[in-house]
Amino acid sequence: MKISGIEARIVRVPADEPLAGGPTPPGALRDIVTLRVRTDQGIEGVGYTFFGAALTGALRQAVESLGALAIGEDPLRIEAIHAKLRAAAAGSGPGGILTLALSAIDIALWDIKGKAVDQPVWQLAGGCRDRVPAYASGALMRTFPLDHLVKAGPKLVEKGFRQMKTQLALPGETSPRVEEERIRRMREAIGPDIDLMCDINQRWRVEQAVDIGSRIEDVGLYWLEDVTTADDFQGLARVSAALSTPVAGGEYLYGPAPFRQMMEARSVDIVMIDLMRAGGITGWLKIAGMAEAYNLPVVSHLVPEIHVHLVAAIPHGLTVEYMPWTFALFEEVPVPVKGELTVPRKPGLGLAFDEKAIRRYSG
Repeated sequence: MKISGIEARIVRVPADEPLAGGPTPPGALRDIVTLRVRTDQGIEGVGYTFFGAALTGALRQAVESLGALAIGEDPLRIEAIHAKLRAAAAGSGPGGILTLALSAIDIALWDIKGKAVDQPVWQLAGGCRDRVPAYASGALMRTFPLDHLVKAGPKLVEKGFRQMKTQLALPGETSPRVEEERIRRMREAIGPDIDLMCDINQRWRVEQAVDIGSRIEDVGLYWLEDVTTADDFQGLARVSAALSTPVAGGEYLYGPAPFRQMMEARSVDIVMIDLMRAGGITGWLKIAGMAEAYNLPVVSHLVPEIHVHLVAAIPHGLTVEYMPWTFALFEEVPVPVKGELTVPRKPGLGLAFDEKAIRRYSG
């Protein structure tokens, strides 16, 4: 089997918040680069990537340029294709647009591999479990008013979620007192038995993270996420050592190498891996294997329709971030029942692009 062609396009999907009806800006869009990889045996793999923002056009060009170099290659030799494309990109890596573009290709190759051997990706990658916990994400954002959050949290509980994530490091005029009050109100709204995570998105300095984190330890957060600059591994380690609340991080890191630095420094208690920045499924699994060696659990970032495969494949997968930003692309996606996702049974990723949606949202 050989790769016979590729097709990449930019798709702009609505940036709404469907889980609890959050007040998102009217007409807001998210840019995604979709990819089809075709073979001479009629098997097609789908992939996608994003984070390009103003550079989405350049990201699409990178996907097309790298994908063209893969034509004629055996799609089942994924590591060989990785090596060829990285070599062709010369000194433009290892992170940034090169890795984001390579991820789209890698995802499509795993989809082809699964279809070729009639196995879903979660089985090919390890097959540890057939269902995994999922937490609601994106419904309790820092930009949403507090009165919305205290109503949205219970709505998520009614939908069956046992885990959910909110945010601190509030915009505008804030203080440790304001931050503390917000998270306590959130806890009161959902009760003591729901796992509540909190994302900081790198907005606190180390001393702020220790100060505010210490004030709210009795809230019983499941984790505090990205409390300070992602590559300040020593600063993160100071926060992790100071708090009893687990610290999660890793979504901003590109490829396996910086994860080694993060784990060696004992910067986090929970490793969060972003599929696109990891270098696709191949890179994701390498990072997850490293985390297992350090006795650290792994969680996902975005794209639950693929991460359900990966978190279910490994023994130390903790939970899947259920943030449906990319769902508009597909005919069918995994849906949580009582806070859990069941793995797809179809070969490959079990995903098919919704042709009408792709045409409607294409830029």
